[in-house]
Amino acid sequence: MFVLKKKGSVEYFAVTDWNSYPAITHAFCTRRGGISAAPYASLNMSRKEGEAEANVSANWDIAAAAFGLAGRQFFRISQVHGEGILVIDGERFRSPTGRPPEYDAVITNRPGLALCILTADCVPVLMFDRTKRVVAAVHAGWRGTALNISGRVATMFRERFGSRPEDLLAAVGPAIGPCCYEVDEAVYGAMAGHPHREELFSPQVTAGRWKLDLPLANRRQLEEAGIPGENICTANLCTSCHRGLFFSHRGEGGTTGRLLNFIMWNG
Repeated sequence: MFVLKKKGSVEYFAVTDWNSYPAITHAFCTRRGGISAAPYASLNMSRKEGEAEANVSANWDIAAAAFGLAGRQFFRISQVHGEGILVIDGERFRSPTGRPPEYDAVITNRPGLALCILTADCVPVLMFDRTKRVVAAVHAGWRGTALNISGRVATMFRERFGSRPEDLLAAVGPAIGPCCYEVDEAVYGAMAGHPHREELFSPQVTAGRWKLDLPLANRRQLEEAGIPGENICTANLCTSCHRGLFFSHRGEGGTTGRLLNFIMWNG
Protein backbone atom coordinates (compact mmCIF):
# COMPACT_ATOMS: atom_id res chain seq x y z
CA MET A 1 0.00 0.00 0.00
CA PHE A 2 0.95 3.67 -0.32
CA VAL A 3 1.39 5.89 2.73
CA LEU A 4 1.77 9.67 2.96
CA LYS A 5 5.07 10.77 4.53
CA LYS A 6 7.00 13.98 5.04
CA LYS A 7 10.68 14.86 4.90
CA GLY A 8 11.56 18.46 5.56
CA SER A 9 8.74 20.41 3.97
CA VAL A 10 8.15 17.82 1.22
CA GLU A 11 5.10 15.55 1.47
CA TYR A 12 5.27 12.37 -0.58
CA PHE A 13 3.83 8.90 -0.95
CA ALA A 14 5.93 5.78 -0.43
CA VAL A 15 5.22 2.08 -0.88
CA THR A 16 5.08 0.39 2.51
CA ASP A 17 5.82 -3.02 0.96
CA TRP A 18 9.23 -1.65 -0.02
CA ASN A 19 10.25 -0.90 3.58
CA SER A 20 12.20 -4.15 3.69
CA TYR A 21 14.52 -2.83 0.97
CA PRO A 22 16.41 0.00 2.71
CA ALA A 23 18.86 0.25 -0.19
CA ILE A 24 16.02 1.74 -2.27
CA THR A 25 15.06 5.41 -1.97
CA HIS A 26 11.84 6.32 -3.74
CA ALA A 27 9.08 8.91 -3.61
CA PHE A 28 5.90 9.92 -5.38
CA CYS A 29 5.93 13.56 -4.33
CA THR A 30 2.84 15.66 -3.78
CA ARG A 31 2.54 19.32 -4.74
CA ARG A 32 3.22 20.36 -1.13
CA GLY A 33 6.45 21.72 0.27
CA GLY A 34 7.86 24.14 -2.29
CA ILE A 35 7.92 27.89 -2.82
CA SER A 36 5.88 28.34 -6.01
CA ALA A 37 2.71 30.44 -6.00
CA ALA A 38 -0.59 29.60 -7.68
CA PRO A 39 -1.27 28.11 -10.16
CA TYR A 40 1.98 26.22 -9.56
CA ALA A 41 1.75 26.04 -5.78
CA SER A 42 3.90 24.84 -4.38
CA LEU A 43 6.44 22.11 -5.26
CA ASN A 44 6.42 22.57 -9.02
CA MET A 45 9.38 20.83 -10.65
CA SER A 46 9.00 22.02 -14.26
CA ARG A 47 9.72 25.37 -15.89
CA LYS A 48 8.07 24.37 -19.17
CA GLU A 49 4.62 25.36 -17.94
CA GLY A 50 5.52 29.03 -17.48
CA GLU A 51 6.89 28.98 -13.94
CA ALA A 52 9.80 31.24 -13.03
CA GLU A 53 13.08 29.36 -13.43
CA ALA A 54 14.37 30.56 -10.07
CA ASN A 55 11.38 29.06 -8.29
CA VAL A 56 11.74 25.72 -10.02
CA SER A 57 15.46 25.59 -9.23
CA ALA A 58 14.69 26.37 -5.59
CA ASN A 59 12.13 23.55 -5.52
CA TRP A 60 14.71 21.07 -6.83
CA ASP A 61 17.08 22.21 -4.07
CA ILE A 62 14.32 21.73 -1.50
CA ALA A 63 13.62 18.20 -2.74
CA ALA A 64 17.32 17.30 -2.77
CA ALA A 65 17.80 18.54 0.79
CA ALA A 66 14.68 16.72 2.01
CA PHE A 67 15.93 13.37 0.76
CA GLY A 68 19.59 13.97 1.61
CA LEU A 69 20.72 14.06 -2.01
CA ALA A 70 23.04 16.26 -3.99
CA GLY A 71 21.18 18.02 -6.78
CA ARG A 72 23.38 16.34 -9.40
CA GLN A 73 22.05 12.93 -8.31
CA PHE A 74 18.65 13.71 -9.85
CA PHE A 75 18.65 12.33 -13.38
CA ARG A 76 16.03 14.04 -15.54
CA ILE A 77 14.69 13.24 -18.98
CA SER A 78 12.66 15.35 -21.37
CA GLN A 79 9.43 13.39 -21.68
CA VAL A 80 7.92 13.25 -25.16
CA HIS A 81 5.02 10.75 -24.83
CA GLY A 82 6.86 8.12 -26.82
CA GLU A 83 8.35 4.69 -26.26
CA GLY A 84 12.03 5.57 -25.89
CA ILE A 85 13.88 3.82 -23.05
CA LEU A 86 17.29 5.10 -21.96
CA VAL A 87 19.61 2.46 -20.52
CA ILE A 88 22.46 3.67 -18.32
CA ASP A 89 24.64 0.63 -17.83
CA GLY A 90 27.30 1.42 -15.29
CA GLU A 91 28.81 4.48 -16.91
CA ARG A 92 27.65 8.03 -16.24
CA PHE A 93 25.42 9.31 -19.04
CA ARG A 94 26.34 12.59 -20.69
CA SER A 95 23.85 14.22 -23.01
CA PRO A 96 25.49 15.36 -26.26
CA THR A 97 23.40 18.53 -26.18
CA GLY A 98 23.82 19.25 -22.47
CA ARG A 99 20.02 19.16 -22.10
CA PRO A 100 17.87 16.34 -20.67
CA PRO A 101 17.59 13.63 -23.35
CA GLU A 102 14.22 12.88 -24.93
CA TYR A 103 12.92 9.61 -23.49
CA ASP A 104 9.95 8.42 -21.48
CA ALA A 105 11.69 5.79 -19.38
CA VAL A 106 15.12 5.24 -17.92
CA ILE A 107 16.70 2.14 -16.40
CA THR A 108 20.08 1.79 -14.68
CA ASN A 109 22.28 -0.42 -12.54
CA ARG A 110 24.30 2.59 -11.47
CA PRO A 111 23.93 3.32 -7.73
CA GLY A 112 23.37 6.82 -6.42
CA LEU A 113 21.39 7.97 -9.46
CA ALA A 114 17.84 9.14 -8.72
CA LEU A 115 15.79 8.48 -11.86
CA CYS A 116 13.09 11.16 -12.17
CA ILE A 117 9.69 11.28 -13.83
CA LEU A 118 7.49 14.40 -13.81
CA THR A 119 3.72 14.02 -13.97
CA ALA A 120 0.43 15.89 -13.75
CA ASP A 121 -2.10 13.11 -14.56
CA CYS A 122 0.10 10.69 -16.52
CA VAL A 123 1.10 7.45 -14.82
CA PRO A 124 4.46 7.26 -13.03
CA VAL A 125 5.76 3.71 -12.69
CA LEU A 126 8.80 2.90 -10.54
CA MET A 127 10.46 -0.54 -10.66
CA PHE A 128 13.45 -2.36 -9.26
CA ASP A 129 15.05 -5.78 -9.27
CA ARG A 130 15.63 -6.80 -5.67
CA THR A 131 18.55 -9.09 -6.55
CA LYS A 132 20.25 -7.45 -9.56
CA ARG A 133 20.32 -3.92 -8.10
CA VAL A 134 18.64 -2.32 -11.11
CA VAL A 135 16.01 0.44 -10.99
CA ALA A 136 13.73 2.09 -13.54
CA ALA A 137 11.31 5.00 -13.82
CA VAL A 138 8.57 5.20 -16.45
CA HIS A 139 6.32 8.02 -17.69
CA ALA A 140 3.13 6.61 -19.24
CA GLY A 141 0.48 8.85 -20.71
CA TRP A 142 -2.07 7.32 -23.04
CA ARG A 143 0.34 7.40 -25.96
CA GLY A 144 3.11 5.67 -24.03
CA THR A 145 0.61 3.19 -22.65
CA ALA A 146 -0.64 2.43 -26.16
CA LEU A 147 2.99 1.70 -27.03
CA ASN A 148 3.32 -0.62 -23.99
CA ILE A 149 6.16 1.35 -22.46
CA SER A 150 5.73 -0.15 -18.96
CA GLY A 151 5.73 -3.68 -20.33
CA ARG A 152 8.72 -2.94 -22.53
CA VAL A 153 10.71 -1.64 -19.56
CA ALA A 154 9.87 -4.79 -17.58
CA THR A 155 11.12 -6.84 -20.53
CA MET A 156 14.26 -4.70 -20.70
CA PHE A 157 15.16 -5.79 -17.16
CA ARG A 158 15.27 -9.38 -18.39
CA GLU A 159 16.94 -8.79 -21.74
CA ARG A 160 19.60 -6.28 -20.66
CA PHE A 161 20.25 -7.20 -17.04
CA GLY A 162 19.19 -10.83 -16.78
CA SER A 163 16.38 -10.16 -14.30
CA ARG A 164 13.82 -12.79 -13.40
CA PRO A 165 10.23 -11.46 -13.48
CA GLU A 166 9.61 -12.77 -9.96
CA ASP A 167 12.43 -10.56 -8.66
CA LEU A 168 10.90 -7.38 -10.08
CA LEU A 169 8.81 -5.07 -7.91
CA ALA A 170 6.74 -2.26 -9.42
CA ALA A 171 4.66 0.63 -8.12
CA VAL A 172 2.02 2.40 -10.21
CA GLY A 173 1.79 5.85 -8.67
CA PRO A 174 -0.87 8.55 -8.41
CA ALA A 175 -2.41 9.42 -11.78
CA ILE A 176 -5.71 10.48 -13.24
CA GLY A 177 -8.27 7.78 -12.53
CA PRO A 178 -11.15 6.29 -14.52
CA CYS A 179 -13.47 8.53 -12.50
CA CYS A 180 -12.10 11.62 -14.29
CA TYR A 181 -10.34 10.52 -17.47
CA GLU A 182 -12.75 10.76 -20.39
CA VAL A 183 -11.24 10.05 -23.81
CA ASP A 184 -12.32 9.95 -27.45
CA GLU A 185 -12.17 7.52 -30.34
CA ALA A 186 -8.55 8.37 -31.12
CA VAL A 187 -7.44 7.09 -27.72
CA TYR A 188 -9.75 4.07 -27.88
CA GLY A 189 -8.39 3.17 -31.28
CA ALA A 190 -4.76 3.67 -30.24
CA MET A 191 -5.24 1.09 -27.49
CA ALA A 192 -6.49 -1.58 -29.90
CA GLY A 193 -3.39 -3.69 -29.25
CA HIS A 194 -3.83 -3.79 -25.49
CA PRO A 195 -4.87 -7.35 -24.53
CA HIS A 196 -7.21 -6.03 -21.83
CA ARG A 197 -8.73 -3.11 -23.75
CA GLU A 198 -12.35 -3.92 -23.00
CA GLU A 199 -11.61 -4.07 -19.27
CA LEU A 200 -10.03 -0.63 -19.34
CA PHE A 201 -12.71 1.41 -21.13
CA SER A 202 -16.18 2.29 -19.85
CA PRO A 203 -18.54 3.63 -22.56
CA GLN A 204 -20.19 6.97 -21.78
CA VAL A 205 -23.63 8.32 -22.68
CA THR A 206 -22.14 10.39 -25.49
CA ALA A 207 -21.23 8.25 -28.48
CA GLY A 208 -17.52 7.97 -29.12
CA ARG A 209 -16.56 8.78 -25.52
CA TRP A 210 -15.14 6.47 -22.87
CA LYS A 211 -13.67 6.63 -19.37
CA LEU A 212 -10.18 5.06 -19.38
CA ASP A 213 -8.45 3.38 -16.43
CA LEU A 214 -4.87 4.35 -17.31
CA PRO A 215 -3.24 3.04 -14.11
CA LEU A 216 -4.88 -0.35 -14.58
CA ALA A 217 -3.75 -0.42 -18.21
CA ASN A 218 -0.14 -0.13 -17.06
CA ARG A 219 -0.60 -2.68 -14.28
CA ARG A 220 -1.93 -5.19 -16.79
CA GLN A 221 1.04 -4.56 -19.08
CA LEU A 222 3.44 -5.25 -16.22
CA GLU A 223 1.60 -8.50 -15.52
CA GLU A 224 1.68 -9.45 -19.20
CA ALA A 225 5.47 -8.94 -19.06
CA GLY A 226 5.62 -11.57 -16.32
CA ILE A 227 5.72 -9.58 -13.08
CA PRO A 228 3.56 -11.40 -10.51
CA GLY A 229 0.49 -9.43 -9.46
CA GLU A 230 1.53 -9.56 -5.81
CA ASN A 231 4.75 -7.72 -6.74
CA ILE A 232 2.84 -4.72 -8.11
CA CYS A 233 1.42 -1.96 -5.91
CA THR A 234 -1.08 0.55 -7.28
CA ALA A 235 -1.75 3.89 -5.55
CA ASN A 236 -5.41 4.21 -6.61
CA LEU A 237 -5.11 7.96 -6.02
CA CYS A 238 -6.67 10.15 -8.70
CA THR A 239 -4.67 13.32 -9.33
CA SER A 240 -7.75 15.15 -10.64
CA CYS A 241 -9.89 14.23 -7.64
CA HIS A 242 -7.21 15.22 -5.11
CA ARG A 243 -5.96 18.54 -6.43
CA GLY A 244 -4.98 19.64 -2.94
CA LEU A 245 -2.32 16.93 -3.06
CA PHE A 246 -1.45 16.69 -6.73
CA PHE A 247 -1.10 18.74 -9.89
CA SER A 248 -3.66 17.78 -12.53
CA HIS A 249 -3.37 19.01 -16.11
CA ARG A 250 -6.94 18.07 -16.90
CA GLY A 251 -8.44 19.02 -13.54
CA GLU A 252 -6.80 22.45 -13.56
CA GLY A 253 -7.47 23.38 -17.16
CA GLY A 254 -3.96 22.83 -18.46
CA THR A 255 -2.18 25.45 -16.32
CA THR A 256 -0.49 23.71 -13.42
CA GLY A 257 2.83 22.36 -12.19
CA ARG A 258 4.52 18.97 -12.39
CA LEU A 259 5.06 16.38 -9.65
CA LEU A 260 8.38 14.69 -8.92
CA ASN A 261 8.54 10.88 -8.82
CA PHE A 262 11.90 9.17 -8.43
CA ILE A 263 13.72 5.96 -7.49
CA MET A 264 17.37 5.31 -6.62
CA TRP A 265 19.51 2.37 -5.55
CA ASN A 266 21.58 3.85 -2.77
CA GLY A 267 24.69 1.80 -3.42
